[in-house]
Amino acid sequence: MSQLTLRLPNTLRHQLEELAASESISLNQYIIYALTRQVTLSYTVQALPEQALPEQRTAYNALLQNLGEANFEQIQKVLHNRETAEPERGLTPKVVEKLKKRMTKKI
Repeated sequence: MSQLTLRLPNTLRHQLEELAASESISLNQYIIYALTRQVTLSYTVQALPEQALPEQRTAYNALLQNLGEANFEQIQKVLHNRETAEPERGLTPKVVEKLKKRMTKKI
């Protein structure tokens, strides 16, 4: 585990201390919880309101129109030069399959 020193305004620190106390946890635990929650939100898919869908479709279609076309050799060249990435530890084919099932599950 690593350490990070932060300078917080007094009012923010007092608010965080009150929130931590209301959860009966330490200030450190509460800050870790709050940061983890915020980071998780950036990886979460957010549903769009129905009225935003037509605008999104129009923007998507415009994007497709502006992409142009590539021939087979151009595609192969891009694929050959792409960066390879190692999967995250624990991201096994079994985990990927479970995630796919959860994502396609009807709500």
